[in-house]
Amino acid sequence: MHNAQLFRKVANGFLPVSQPFLLVDTQPITHCSALFWHIAKQKAFPFVCSHGGIGVTLRTKFLPASIMKNNLSSQISLSRVSPKLYRTDDVLEMSRISRMEKIPTTIYETAKEGSVAVARLIAERIRQRQTEGEKFVFSLVCGRSMTDIFAELVRLHDEEKLSFRNVVLFNLFEYYPLQSPTQACYGQIKEQLIDHVDIRKENIYTFDGTMDQRDLIPMMSRCERKIQEYGGVDLQLLGIGRSGNIGFNEPGSSMSSNTRLVVLDNISRDEAKNMFGTIEQVPASAITMGIGTILRAKEIVLVAWGEHKADRLLAAVEGQPDTACPASALQLHSNAHIVCDLSAATQLTRIHHPWLVTSCDWDNQLTRRAIVWLCQQTGKPILKLTNRDYNDYGLSELITLHGSAYNCNIRIFNDLQHTITGWPGGKPNADDTDRPERATPYPKDVLIFSPHPDDDVISMGGTFARLIKQGHNVHIAYETSGCIAVCDDEVIRFMDFIRGFDRLHPTGGDLIESKYQEYMHFLSQEKTGDRDTREILDLKALIRRGEATAACRHMGLPTDHIHFLNLPFYETGTIKKGNLSQRDVDIVKQIILDVHPNEMFVAGDLADPHGTHKVCLDAVLAALDELKNTEPWLRDCRIWMYRGAWMEWEVDLIEMAVPMSPEELRFKRNTILKHQSQMESAPFMGNDERLFWQRAEDRNHATAELYARLGLANYEAIEAFVQYKL
Repeated sequence: MHNAQLFRKVANGFLPVSQPFLLVDTQPITHCSALFWHIAKQKAFPFVCSHGGIGVTLRTKFLPASIMKNNLSSQISLSRVSPKLYRTDDVLEMSRISRMEKIPTTIYETAKEGSVAVARLIAERIRQRQTEGEKFVFSLVCGRSMTDIFAELVRLHDEEKLSFRNVVLFNLFEYYPLQSPTQACYGQIKEQLIDHVDIRKENIYTFDGTMDQRDLIPMMSRCERKIQEYGGVDLQLLGIGRSGNIGFNEPGSSMSSNTRLVVLDNISRDEAKNMFGTIEQVPASAITMGIGTILRAKEIVLVAWGEHKADRLLAAVEGQPDTACPASALQLHSNAHIVCDLSAATQLTRIHHPWLVTSCDWDNQLTRRAIVWLCQQTGKPILKLTNRDYNDYGLSELITLHGSAYNCNIRIFNDLQHTITGWPGGKPNADDTDRPERATPYPKDVLIFSPHPDDDVISMGGTFARLIKQGHNVHIAYETSGCIAVCDDEVIRFMDFIRGFDRLHPTGGDLIESKYQEYMHFLSQEKTGDRDTREILDLKALIRRGEATAACRHMGLPTDHIHFLNLPFYETGTIKKGNLSQRDVDIVKQIILDVHPNEMFVAGDLADPHGTHKVCLDAVLAALDELKNTEPWLRDCRIWMYRGAWMEWEVDLIEMAVPMSPEELRFKRNTILKHQSQMESAPFMGNDERLFWQRAEDRNHATAELYARLGLANYEAIEAFVQYKL
């Protein structure tokens, strides 16, 4: 069966190859029906298989990378993964390294590349059915994962004359009950795809989230019946949710379930609050096609983009079929494929633990990862690992490479030891040979970029305070106002204060009172989906500025070293942001030129649920990319990426570890608490129930504990950093 899956992977264009190769099918020919259509399309040359059937010499096209300047963050992980682990011309080698994967999985370097490949596959299937004079039955979902796929399908329609006249479209799910059709998931599909192609309106089937409860069961029955009348779904396009759900089939869903009404769990509702405003406004239930309905599709493609999908993708692809991870049900399907980007694939065995499936190109980072993993497997610190430990756990290559366990142990131990420093800006008048940061110049001009007005103290508050304490000239640049992450209650609280102050110290005018009444009237009448006025947004931004200033003041930073950039991409007034533009990049360039830093810190935490961190990082990297050729001094500027708000760097990646004492950790907590609007009432907390200061402390504790278990010094907490090299 594995060979059949491999053949389907090649046939469907999901296995990128650039050389002709021989395919020999040892399974019955029925396993490879998809392959033979691909043969016809490619005009391949036949030969005789071992069982007497037909084989081919086949050439497929590899999609070249197209990385834009404004998406440079997508390259960060690429330098750390050997291309042979996800892109190889050798089919047999691909079969070997992917043997842990129970669903054929194709990894692209970027989500953009993967989206284009999926869209082209859909286009192929549509055209195939057109040549046969048949309809193409297509079931799909909405969500951020689909945006680039829809965009490419629209481009194919506009520029390559792809017609959708024969397409029958089914929407996989819809929220219920909805107050207005404008809140529907179908709205995104309509806005991004349907309104731009020539699909027949009568061929579109979706669920009505506004209908009466009495009509629900008949509507769901009609959906199942219509699919049967069309001969089944030809291609089902899926995403994967944070709990491993497909559609709204959440953990515990039956593998044989049909279209039905389900009650949403907190994770699914939390994922949807970006659409509805707050979790309280998210409908309590949804209509969804069941797992059984999905598995009856003739072909299934599941896409996964981003680091935050990595653990669920691992469970779906390499775990056992389990109702705890509904996406794992795709293992039961004979023609299912996974398409993901490198970030989403980071936990797959061939990417994360490649030594278990193939020989490795052992650089320092991969060696460090293997040793840390070996310590975790054996329960031993680094310096107690033996030759037998290496051999027992498949790491004999390292013994051959280094001569002995001891040689490898001491090298990695020293390597990790050298990441630890109490001088994040460099220690003056000291030998900096084995230190992460240079001793000179001293003091340094330091520029910290923070996506929101709290990410700096959450992720690197201890390091921030220490840089100030050690005499460096520190500047902080808050890239966005953070205005949409302030609840209306906070505005009311501050307005009450201003009104009270005005009554204590009357000015003789009525401006304060009139504005108070105006804002209170607006906020009381505001409905889900309504935009805040510009004045309300400015008030919310003012609240975030005041909190950030208070936090910086608490650390001893002069107020003239605090910069609020208010990047335009963020200022849409809605959860949906604009695209990164040259205006954003120019603003970032200017602050870099003004400060002229010797050291920079940027947020490398790309798992935030709203995507703002990624755009902010892209803005900084694009600015540096434009400046590096005209400003040669940038070559001597160290750029450190921090995490902590949403996840932490893994030990094998850490290049600077800044320890904190219990007193310093308490000081960091108190600094974070200055951001009062981002405590319990913050609207975008993600799927982590802990408050931001709790997450930060837990992650800082965990990093310190891991260092201790590896046999290094035992600190209270550690903040970790990875260097970005221009």
